[in-house]
Amino acid sequence: MLYLHDVWVNWFEGEENGYNVCHFHEWRKDDCVELLDQVPLLKVETCLYNYIENDLSELPQQLLNDTYQKAYLRKNHERIQLDNCFVVTDGTGILAVDTIGYNIPIRKSRLIPRQEQLVYEMISTHEPQNYQFQLQTKQKDFHILSPEPELMRGLTRKERQLKQLLFMALDQLFSSKNEAEVRYWLTEWCPERYASIQELPFEEAWEQLFEEAKYGWSKKHEVFCENIIKGQPFFEKLWEMEHGPKVN
Repeated sequence: MLYLHDVWVNWFEGEENGYNVCHFHEWRKDDCVELLDQVPLLKVETCLYNYIENDLSELPQQLLNDTYQKAYLRKNHERIQLDNCFVVTDGTGILAVDTIGYNIPIRKSRLIPRQEQLVYEMISTHEPQNYQFQLQTKQKDFHILSPEPELMRGLTRKERQLKQLLFMALDQLFSSKNEAEVRYWLTEWCPERYASIQELPFEEAWEQLFEEAKYGWSKKHEVFCENIIKGQPFFEKLWEMEHGPKVN
C-alpha cells in the first residue's frame, strides 16, 4: 500500500457535493487545518472517485478494511490513530477522506498543490484498485438546498456560500405560502414587471423568482440576498460569516 506523510488537510464535514470541498487557494486563515502524519493513498476507478467526492453513501467494505487504522493524525506532538482515513484519486481528482468511525465519507479535504503533485507522481505507474460498490442507479436528487453543480460552477467560495444562503431564504419563502410576500420579492427582482406580477398566483410567482435568481452570481444577487434575509438572525449570522457585520 502507498502512503503519504505530513499531509495538511482542511476538513469540510457532511458535504455531499464536491464543489463545497474547497481547493487550497480558497482555504481561509480561520479554517481548522490539521496535519496527517501518515495516510494511505488509493488509486481507484473514476466512477468510485466521483461517488466518494459527490455523495455521502456507504464506502466499499473492502476499502474500509484496507485502510483501517493505517492513518495517523499529528496533534501537539502526539500521534493519534484514525479508524478510516485515506487519500483517494482516480488519476485526475484527489481527495482526503475521514469517516470519523462511520462507513461513509463524513469529512473531506483537498490537498495542498505540492502534495497533489506527489500523488500524481506516486500513482503514475499504478493501476486502479477494483473495489465493489453499489452504484446508485437513480440520478442524484439535486434540489434548492443541494443545488446541482452547474449552478455553482465558476463561483468563488464566498459566492457559493452566499448563493446557498439565498437559496435557503427562497426555500423558507416557499414554505411561508405568503402570496403577497413572494410577489413583493419578485417585484424587487423585476420592478419593471410590477403590474403583471400582481396577477400571479403564489407558486407561479415563486417559480419565476427562483428561475430568475438561480443562475450566476452578481451584485444584484448580493443586494437581493442581503435584503431578503434582513431581520432573520440565523440568516444574518451566516451573512456575517461571509461578509462581515452588516451596516444598518
